[in-house]
Amino acid sequence: MHIAVVITAAGSSSRMGGGVKKEYMNLKNGTVLSEATKPFLYALDLTYLVITYPHGKEEEAKKALFSDSEIKDLIENTSLMFVEGGSDRESSVFNALLALQEKNFSGSLLIHDGARAFVSQDVIKRVAEETMKNGAACPALEPVDTQKEIDNSGNIIRHLKRANLAAVQTPQGFDFLELLDAHKKARNDGKAYTDDTEIWDAYNVTGKKVKCVKGETSNIKITYPSDIAKDKSEEQKRKMIHTGLGYDLHPLVEGRKLVLGGIEIPFNKGEAGHSDGDVLLHAITDSLLGAAGLGDIGSYFPPNESKWKDADSRELLKIVWADIKKEGWNLVNLDAVILLEQPKFLPYRNSVIASIASILNVDYSSVFVKAKTGEKMGKIGNGEAIEAFATCLLEK
Repeated sequence: MHIAVVITAAGSSSRMGGGVKKEYMNLKNGTVLSEATKPFLYALDLTYLVITYPHGKEEEAKKALFSDSEIKDLIENTSLMFVEGGSDRESSVFNALLALQEKNFSGSLLIHDGARAFVSQDVIKRVAEETMKNGAACPALEPVDTQKEIDNSGNIIRHLKRANLAAVQTPQGFDFLELLDAHKKARNDGKAYTDDTEIWDAYNVTGKKVKCVKGETSNIKITYPSDIAKDKSEEQKRKMIHTGLGYDLHPLVEGRKLVLGGIEIPFNKGEAGHSDGDVLLHAITDSLLGAAGLGDIGSYFPPNESKWKDADSRELLKIVWADIKKEGWNLVNLDAVILLEQPKFLPYRNSVIASIASILNVDYSSVFVKAKTGEKMGKIGNGEAIEAFATCLLEK
């Protein structure tokens, strides 16, 4: 089943004040827009991603999306389109639908507010799965407060049962071709629709109803500057931190390259091992896996499997780190120590740190590596072996 996602970000953000467009405001590692988009790229195998933007603001939208360096890698196998929005949300979504129609798209479509930057992968997956089964779905919560219907004078005229009410969120999922047909019929009926579930109910000829799945209280729509400030405060309360410890030891033998952190160090000996023997990256990989609770390097890459023979440890770490990121973890810092008698490590330290930071796609300042000698004692001191220890701090 092909899946497309439309992120609506063409509004004026008038309630933010000061001419600030909320989707372009800084948030976490990027912007509100990048944070609203990234969970979809982790959760689903997308065919198309469509971003709507205000008239004449395409470059600003691109800058906001790619402000998070992760987006470029995550979007590698997805077709990305930027589509100019219309005068209201309905028009913007319709423009996005027409752009997908031009690509002959068919399948499931998820539509998400670009200001809902705290949507989780779990909500996205629930909506996508229900859409594929039912044809239309959206996340929803039972209202916390008792709901009443009032007249124009403010008088209560009907007492509503809270159990039968739902506060609807996004993403909202639909069969693409059926939603496109409904939108076309709604274009000239003179009515104003608040969201796509209303258009679906008004014009879907199949009689399929929109199925509500469990939403999340954290999936708020940023409307005022205080929403971002509030989330930052709540985020600090919600954060989970894990530490990890990694260790590795390899013999030093002639005829092998000495590789540390993905950098080849000139020397007459190198690490003996099933892979390239990069003792530092192996220790780092184990520390990250341990902190995330995902196993160890041996379970990921069994030494008895021939496909890992002479494997590049940089690529192994990338595989592991991608899985850790999918679980929602981010690196706070990484510290490592190498035990090596010769050669001197200091001349290569900056290159090794830069290499590790590049592999993990983190800031250089988040990584540090140092080296100690064996003081001429034991296997390290006699130049027979090399050891590495690594610790890390992950948060989510």
